Amino acid sequence: MPTNSKAFPEKAYKDWEFLDSVEGRTLRIIGEYLYPMTRLEKTKVNSTILFLGSSKAGPGGGEFSRYYWEAEELAYQLAKWAIPLKVQGKNFVICTGAGPGIMEAANRGAARAGAKTIGMNISLPQPQNPNPYITPELSFTFHYFFMRKFWLTYKAKAVVAFPGGFGTLDEFFEIVTLLQTGKVSRKELLLVLYGEEYWRKIIDFDALVKSKAIEPEEAQLFTYCSNPRQALGLLKKRLKKGLA
Repeated sequence: MPTNSKAFPEKAYKDWEFLDSVEGRTLRIIGEYLYPMTRLEKTKVNSTILFLGSSKAGPGGGEFSRYYWEAEELAYQLAKWAIPLKVQGKNFVICTGAGPGIMEAANRGAARAGAKTIGMNISLPQPQNPNPYITPELSFTFHYFFMRKFWLTYKAKAVVAFPGGFGTLDEFFEIVTLLQTGKVSRKELLLVLYGEEYWRKIIDFDALVKSKAIEPEEAQLFTYCSNPRQALGLLKKRLKKGLA
């Protein structure tokens, strides 16, 4: 009898050429939704505090060096405070975009407190390596910016935006628009602009109100803070209400 010498065809979910194709895009998007969800649930991450800020801020000097160390200290104090909170899993886990600068500082501060800390990296033409302070099982790399933005904000109960450039501005405006439109409840998410002098210099919110581009109350969707103690007090007071 003739024998069938042909190998079985590859299963679709193991066909990397298909998964990398235009036709496989939907599966890749679903993967970038389900994979972080599974890992976060397995690690029992209930909520996060998201730190945004410049990737160019370093610890060794320069205009943004001050913000690097203040982000590190604020993340340390928040993580130390949050560790004993066991309501519904791990609460207020420090989360960043995984890169250097302010992101590294926040992950570094949380790691110094002995807490788990999340990094959500993005693959770019010029690679951005994840910083070394991220908890390994909570280190993610995304292809799609919109899926990364979703997971950066989905579990966040507070967002602290330190001085930064295009990426920080993009993320800030997306979050403040979600608050403005009610897609995210103002009761559920606290938005803090850290470094009032910087932010008032970069964005003239008063001019937006005067020109009627935004309503006066929409300029109150965020709160300014300019030192770690002030920010810590505000965040703890607000976040405690969510645990009550």
